[in-house]
Amino acid sequence: MRSVRTRVKVCGITTPVDAAAAVRAGADALGVILSDSVRQVTLEEAEAICAAVPPFVARVGVFVDAPEHFVAEAIGRLNLTAVQFHGTESPERCAATPAPVIKAVRVGVEFDPAGAEPYRGSVSALLYDTYVEGMDGGTGRTFPWEAALPLPEWAPVIVAGGLRPSNVSGAIAALSPFAVDVSSGVEERPRHKDKISLYAFVAAVRAADEEVVTA
Repeated sequence: MRSVRTRVKVCGITTPVDAAAAVRAGADALGVILSDSVRQVTLEEAEAICAAVPPFVARVGVFVDAPEHFVAEAIGRLNLTAVQFHGTESPERCAATPAPVIKAVRVGVEFDPAGAEPYRGSVSALLYDTYVEGMDGGTGRTFPWEAALPLPEWAPVIVAGGLRPSNVSGAIAALSPFAVDVSSGVEERPRHKDKISLYAFVAAVRAADEEVVTA
């Protein structure tokens, strides 16, 4: 028996109202997307969102091969807790970034868990997302969870990709990740989170944690 608390990150936040709703629902971290995406926000919009985030809730900026100066500006203006890289950023680029880095890794049927090994020592966490050809993230699809095993022991793993209230317990049972990441799975429509779904998602995570503890 072991005590477990899976952290919850709500990504693709586009308004201060949705930020506040996610916090009230129990999110541990919020993500703003600052690269090309249907959920992309400007730095000015992100400033207003981050201003609605209270202490002890993490603020994560999501980037895809963004210029170093833009990432540095965002870290400073938004007081980011961490940055999440979804592109081809090298281990050297991650190590040189002036904030903790979460590196996204895309998981498909042929996934090799050892492929992230070059990032050992250069990142603070890994985010496993679904591999879809030509897409950097935001697929709304799950990946075969068993393909991700074994999880690396040298970095916390955040699981993303098509998670929603109805399936997040399965991901937790299969992988026991450090955290789970949700975006489209708690939306009433693109760019707008659904309050009921936010509460349902966090409740499902907590119920799954209880299952692990009592198993």
